[in-house]
Amino acid sequence: MRRALLITALAVWARAQDPAALEYTGQPLRLPFHCTEEDIRTFGLTCPPQHPCPVYLELADVEPVGNRVFVVGNLHTEAVTLASVLLAASDGGRTWHEPHERLRSAGLDQIQFLDFEAGWVAGQYLHAIPRDPFLLLTTDGGKNWRLRPVSSEGRVGAIDSFHFDSRAHGVLLLDRRMAGEATARFEMWESQTGGESWMIREVSDRPIPAPHKTARTPETGWRVRADATSYRIEKRMGERWETVAAFLTRVGECRAPEVVVAPEPPVPSTPPEPPEPDAPPAPRKPPTLKRPF
Repeated sequence: MRRALLITALAVWARAQDPAALEYTGQPLRLPFHCTEEDIRTFGLTCPPQHPCPVYLELADVEPVGNRVFVVGNLHTEAVTLASVLLAASDGGRTWHEPHERLRSAGLDQIQFLDFEAGWVAGQYLHAIPRDPFLLLTTDGGKNWRLRPVSSEGRVGAIDSFHFDSRAHGVLLLDRRMAGEATARFEMWESQTGGESWMIREVSDRPIPAPHKTARTPETGWRVRADATSYRIEKRMGERWETVAAFLTRVGECRAPEVVVAPEPPVPSTPPEPPEPDAPPAPRKPPTLKRPF
């Protein structure tokens, strides 16, 4: 009873702190999304009013931190990735909000917390090919996040895996299969600054065996599972999995504004020319006076 009251109080507090928070009450939540004309232009979408483009949510990873839960993913159409998504709940998964703004054209797919304060999220920008991999860092338990690129130069590639074994030291593996290069497809990077900066340590044209420090953390008892219409955040309860929250897969659509063609103004008709006035009758010749014989 006391635990239930505490969770309820936390949910009320979370909603008061974030008016945009979503509360899970048993029905899948719909993540707010509004497709603008700028989005349609920027992404080159062809979404006529009669055939709008569906927009979908994809969730990739979940990480519990005490009573807090973090989920990462992206929003996309069938053709392009629109934005990254980072979701957080402070009451065990009942009330959700977004602690970091959405990053246009980016996706998040891995998350790790080392303790109750230090955490990292891996992502990359997803244009025609994955490029410019980065990490989001937090040192206050996920209240605030900051973006740090893996490389200071533009780089094609995606983070295959990463792991921190301390607040300072981390290793990540980069897969550059889309870079179009015959060699140096795989790279290993290392950070001694908690992810603030990275140094390349190994380059190979063959997969680099992941050192034991890059292995994923042990089973957390949480998972993301997709069904026909939603993603479910589930927690293991003994021998079964219990749904803690669910989010609808389809969140909206992009639709180009309907172009209204103004009717052409009527062409004024040319008034008929007035008829020419009748010619005046020719003057009659005076009668000819003939002399009598």
